[in-house]
Amino acid sequence: MSTLVESSEVTAVEASCATDALNVVLADGRTVSVPLAWFPRLLDATAKQRADWELIGRGIGIHWEAIDEDILVASLLQPQNYMRLKNAALQRTAQKRHLRKVGRH
Repeated sequence: MSTLVESSEVTAVEASCATDALNVVLADGRTVSVPLAWFPRLLDATAKQRADWELIGRGIGIHWEAIDEDILVASLLQPQNYMRLKNAALQRTAQKRHLRKVGRH
């Protein structure tokens, strides 16, 4: 008898940028929104450059060719594990998200 093992990896299906946020729709229906300030290349990009993205690795990441930016979905969900946030306020935001997640378990 064979057993089907599904990947628990969260993947993206859509991405968009508002003036100050990156919004990513996940395959499981959730939407993640993070500050563009976390990604200086996106922050400095034009609206046209921000809109020109593609999924990489079957949705595990997003790539913007014109600005040479790659962002993993995992880094949006657990920024404390992937990024060194320069701004103290952004570090506090990431820590609050982490504490909420830990508090659920």
